[in-house]
Amino acid sequence: MTPAINLLKKKKIEFTIHQYEHDPHCTNFGEEAAQKLGLDATSVFKTLLVSDDKNFFVAIVPVTGTLNLKQAANAFGVKKLRMAEPKEAERLTGYLVGGISPVGQKKSLVTCIDASAQSQQKIYVSGGKRGLDIGLAPNDLSLVCRNAAFAPIGESK
Repeated sequence: MTPAINLLKKKKIEFTIHQYEHDPHCTNFGEEAAQKLGLDATSVFKTLLVSDDKNFFVAIVPVTGTLNLKQAANAFGVKKLRMAEPKEAERLTGYLVGGISPVGQKKSLVTCIDASAQSQQKIYVSGGKRGLDIGLAPNDLSLVCRNAAFAPIGESK
């Protein structure tokens, strides 16, 4: 079990586990998950770390789009954001890139979930390792992430 799954069990939050064989040559982890699990890609979300060079934040957006850094900065109440370096993300979360779950991170970070998640009954996020996703209600995800809010932070590719 991963820290994400352990935390969801401890908090008694309803979720489903979805495993697939991760291709070590694949770098588009979210789209790989959607394809291999046979899910609608608009319901699969990726976990990104961003920083204003003082603090780090978690942004959760659909794998079908990208993070709008200006809108994310506005949602977090900061002037400007940059994407975190992979090593920073791994150090802060305790997870490997491609398997970073928004749940059960080593350091609890302020989180924003793209508003599009609210139109889904269930969304899928990394379960804490490559080849493992968890499905849960968007509001349940917001409950287990620190100060999680919904805001329009994603944009279509």
